[in-house]
Amino acid sequence: METLVASARENSGAQARGLTTGEPDQPWFRTWAEVHADALRMAGALGDDLGPGRVVAILAADPGLIAPAVQAVWLGGGSVTMLHQPTPRTDLAHWAEDTVRVLKMIGARLVLLGTPFEELAGVLEESAIVYRDLAGLTGGEPLAEPVAVDEDATALLQLTSGSTAEPKAVRITHGNLYANLRAMVAAVDLTPERDVAVSWLPLFHDMGMVGCLTVPMAIGMSAVKVTPADFVARPLLWPELITRYRATVTAAPNFAYAIVARRMARADDGDFDLSSLRFTLNGAEPIDPSAAQSFTDEGARFGLRSNCMVCAFGMAEATLAVSFAPLGRGLEVDVVDADALEQQRRAKPVSPDAERARQFALLGHPLPGLDVDVVDDAGQQLGERQVGRLRIRGAAVTPGYLTVDGPLSTKDEDGWLDTGDEGYLVDGQVVICGRRKDVIIMGGRNIYPVDVERAACQVEGVRAGNAAAVRQDAGSRRERFAVVLESRLAGDENAEKALRKEVAARIVDAVGVRPSAVVVLAPGSLPKTPSGKLKRAATASLVPSN
Repeated sequence: METLVASARENSGAQARGLTTGEPDQPWFRTWAEVHADALRMAGALGDDLGPGRVVAILAADPGLIAPAVQAVWLGGGSVTMLHQPTPRTDLAHWAEDTVRVLKMIGARLVLLGTPFEELAGVLEESAIVYRDLAGLTGGEPLAEPVAVDEDATALLQLTSGSTAEPKAVRITHGNLYANLRAMVAAVDLTPERDVAVSWLPLFHDMGMVGCLTVPMAIGMSAVKVTPADFVARPLLWPELITRYRATVTAAPNFAYAIVARRMARADDGDFDLSSLRFTLNGAEPIDPSAAQSFTDEGARFGLRSNCMVCAFGMAEATLAVSFAPLGRGLEVDVVDADALEQQRRAKPVSPDAERARQFALLGHPLPGLDVDVVDDAGQQLGERQVGRLRIRGAAVTPGYLTVDGPLSTKDEDGWLDTGDEGYLVDGQVVICGRRKDVIIMGGRNIYPVDVERAACQVEGVRAGNAAAVRQDAGSRRERFAVVLESRLAGDENAEKALRKEVAARIVDAVGVRPSAVVVLAPGSLPKTPSGKLKRAATASLVPSN
């Protein structure tokens, strides 16, 4: 029996611990033993649809249904793919077309359909996609005995949320998943008897699926799960649930901490009690030290420890986590000279009050079982504080992708995977500068889009986390960049003009170069992946041609 499923079965007997869903309207608690019992019944009901090598896709939002369904597929020897979910703005015809391509690419024979997507059954039928009602799978005879698979068998096909139109799935094996799970548990000293996780992260994203559902389920730790829609509708539900359930662990991308910090600043004393939190994991997107600091600063009024922030580097190709900053030290930054970084590709330390200082969050040492190094374009290993291509290898690193053109290996002959990130190492800790393909090269300087975007978002009227710097004429002598942002001022000609002027001036102050254009859009207009990341290629098309 593979260690992942064995661990979940072994720890399902913790009667006092389990999964709470349905907040804030209809809280529903089930012990992990009850979740496991439902999983066995689901596996029994699915029968011949499960088995080694069988791929089952899930389209549902309710974590209370998803948790036993995922375990059921694993108990039956199959692998799970969480389909990207349509939103109210999604064109269902396009969604159906993309979903059919994904299902064919991964070889899925079945979709488990659940709340609130039952109405999409007709769309699936029109596309000849076989589906089963997720809510109707718990009434049958339970699976008599879990199906044994080896550690090289696929457990999870994680759909990537990149900016290209072509779908791709990361093939995560049972061995990958269990190795990363154990490494994370060790790195932050997770203890089922003590720790409680609260999360609103989507289960079709690796941080939500692996970190905030699979880990608690496998080790028998209590978890409270709501949906991203719940968070978007009322961001302060997050600290409310932390207060109510005395959560010790939570995780989110940087933008969410920035949003909640602003909301907490307007809350009354005593509205929340965040004193139970041991650590708040910050990952899945570039970390803005000022935004992370604002969360801990505003949270202090509600008992939040100043050293609770744990900055992380992760990617689906490593199952989830690559490195965690040391527990209990809080946000730590490396301050470097911007000119040396941009022109010499060297992270030269300077004082925080230096004229052109850059701050990067320290992302910690690689987790147990993982190695990280930095190489130049020729593949030669670089020394400390030299900026280059980040590579990873180890037990949690995927053996490959599934693509529309067939399987694709991810590693070189020595087992290294190129992350696509530029960064460096300092005292063994990982620092990320940005995605290599997004770096803007002007006058021999490497300008990182995140610096431009943070400068734009500091301007009053720009929606936090909703600015994108995009390359123009990349690789040519005319290379430059434009900025596309969201603002509630969109449509007001005079207000837009003033906003564009102020944004351009702030960017010049930050990076010393003026954008070719500043495009102002209404809220909700920026193209994003299903997990909320900016789609730079699609965003570039919104910049008017000269």
